[in-house]
Amino acid sequence: MHFSKKCSVFKVILSALFIVALLQLIYLSFLSRFHGKQQRYKYFELFGGGSKRNAHQTEKNSKKEHLRYSLSTGGIFDASGQYRVYRNLVKSDFSTNQKPGSGTSTNTLVLATHTTINNLHHLDSLLERWKNPLSIAIFAHGQDVKFATALVYALSIFCPHIQALVDFHLVCPSEETASFPEQDREHFSGLEDCAGVFAKLGSHRDKYKNYAIGSNISYPNNLLRNVARSGTDAAFILVIDMDMVPSDSLHQQFLDMVARRRPNTEEVFVLPAFEIRHTRKLPATKPELVQLYQVGEVRPFYEELCPRCQAPTNYSRWVNQHEHGPDQLDVAYTLNWVDPWEPFYISARSVPLYDENFRQYGFNRISQACELHIAGYRFSVLNSAFVVHRGFKVQGEFHSRKDEENRRNRVLFRSFKEGLKTNCPAEFTSVQRCPQ
Repeated sequence: MHFSKKCSVFKVILSALFIVALLQLIYLSFLSRFHGKQQRYKYFELFGGGSKRNAHQTEKNSKKEHLRYSLSTGGIFDASGQYRVYRNLVKSDFSTNQKPGSGTSTNTLVLATHTTINNLHHLDSLLERWKNPLSIAIFAHGQDVKFATALVYALSIFCPHIQALVDFHLVCPSEETASFPEQDREHFSGLEDCAGVFAKLGSHRDKYKNYAIGSNISYPNNLLRNVARSGTDAAFILVIDMDMVPSDSLHQQFLDMVARRRPNTEEVFVLPAFEIRHTRKLPATKPELVQLYQVGEVRPFYEELCPRCQAPTNYSRWVNQHEHGPDQLDVAYTLNWVDPWEPFYISARSVPLYDENFRQYGFNRISQACELHIAGYRFSVLNSAFVVHRGFKVQGEFHSRKDEENRRNRVLFRSFKEGLKTNCPAEFTSVQRCPQ
């Protein structure tokens, strides 16, 4: 009898455990189906059609069709024939709402930048500071072409601030093509909002080290700069790298300045460039920057790698320059370009393009500055505006082929200057304007 009771209790316990296990399986199955339904819904949100139409869905469909059309063209080849360019892969609301044939806007300043997919996560903080129209050219190759296309589309759908202001362009090797990401569901897995898209981009942030993106792949930085800047009709353009940010309120301050003071036809506006320790918060204003500069947390851009490349900016003069007012931007002083100065500046859209023969590391931006000098441009340094690079640039953090690429581009730059000498106008020769 006692044994029989024990068996009965044991059976009850087993039955209870079985029921609990069964309920857990049913619950997990429900969660799995619910998650799958959520993902199908999100995927439908991105690519689905359906009979129910509203303004939001119509806008999404419009962006989808624009992306599909842009990709269907197959892009265009660059002058070298080695790269395929998809201009205006995704257009911002700002660009879309510009009236066709309206021409160059006299009161618009656009920031143009370039990147690979591993630095695209910087876009969120860059746009948070800039808050105005931005044009970005992305370089991708191999599987990253699909990934870049999919994530750019997701950014334009899930992120309203990006949808409003950012134009995307794509460049890839000429033997590769980008395709509409409708079948690439793995790239959209887990994406539910803008934060999710940037989290996915963040997972790729360490994929490459600087320009080390492939043994036979060259990063076409000047081509990308040209693609980004030619994607806008703005009167003025600021070209910087993706891991840099400008000072706060620069857009409005600059437009206020040119409204007070008509720029000369041959004038660019230099923004002194700095770099800051990774652990420090990016300064928004000149007083904040100067305070960090005085304690060594901020230093001139490229101070360790090439101090001569930025020294003509005259940092000590700029730091001690008094501003005209707390929010009034103006020219502090004007300089002539000297080799090897590589300033960052706001220019009119009409300035010469960057020389696209320069790729990878070294001497890529300097070609345009040299050409502007030959054409008689003045380099006017702004009193309170600046750009800051995230992190100190140090020798050991660069890719292994940096020095080799730098030597090759140095030879190319010498050849470039010889070409400028050949075409140098006689009136410039007398004032030593031609490169030495």
